[in-house]
Amino acid sequence: MAGRGAAAGQRPPPAASRPASSSSSSSCSSLLQAPPAVKVYVKLNHNSPRILCLTNHLRNLELIDPIFQWNGPGGGLSSENSSVQISPTGTLILRHFNLSGVYTCSIVYKLTAMQPDKKLIIKYLIYAYSDPKNYYEFTARYHAAPCNSTHNTSFQKALLQTLSKLVAELSCEVTLIKSECHHVKMQRGGLQNEIFFTFSVASLDREKHNRLCQQGACDASHRLYKAKHLIERFFKQQVQVSRKSSKPLPEIYYIEGTLQMVWVDRCYPGYGMNALIHPDCPECCVVCSPGSYNPSNGIHCLQCDSSLIYGATKC
Repeated sequence: MAGRGAAAGQRPPPAASRPASSSSSSSCSSLLQAPPAVKVYVKLNHNSPRILCLTNHLRNLELIDPIFQWNGPGGGLSSENSSVQISPTGTLILRHFNLSGVYTCSIVYKLTAMQPDKKLIIKYLIYAYSDPKNYYEFTARYHAAPCNSTHNTSFQKALLQTLSKLVAELSCEVTLIKSECHHVKMQRGGLQNEIFFTFSVASLDREKHNRLCQQGACDASHRLYKAKHLIERFFKQQVQVSRKSSKPLPEIYYIEGTLQMVWVDRCYPGYGMNALIHPDCPECCVVCSPGSYNPSNGIHCLQCDSSLIYGATKC
């Protein structure tokens, strides 16, 4: 679902209460106390759900001559804008949403033809969110040639090509994070050269790569899990081949038991996770609010008092 929060089919803002005193003149409208702001979450570059310009109380009343007016971060909203759709009853849909911030709807109405106008302002905090970038990070160690040898570089390229081909059919990619050669003092032994490989395995967007697949097989986490299994099997097979072979070990070979893997969540710059601030979207990467920022692919928005915009990447 592209949107989360108070929208059509979900609970709208609570009814506003009448203030202690209000104008009785038919030429003026009485301003009702505004309900608390409502948070709505819309997936980045997707359409929002239907956002109502009504409270739960007003939905059940007959309103005479209602007038609806929406305002967003950039000013007044109109259906003349291709990214905005407003129905005659004031329901708002934001298309290809990417402008987070405060949205307000004012409704002027009468309950009876003889009563003065009433005016209510409903406030929404509409946040763009994206799914986190999930990937596996692997580390593995190889017995190596001397650290200044070009054989190590050639082997690294060949290994990455092999791993990439292994997961290509799953629309996953292998990316080298770092490769370092070290001299390792062995227990009760001498020095040996070892390459420490760190690489990631991530799923690609199938739509961008024109791959046809069944609905279950297209799921990114499902493809990523299968890719992880293939990577693990590849390294197990290297151990099995070495054990069964009667030939001396090659100069560069995988060191049994060194493969390690961790699951990593990352948000795009300007977005972060916070289940306390966004309990209705706890596993979403939500745009950083003013007063915070995320400069890189971290998972949290960091405090920054000088940040005045949504989605800040600098403090």
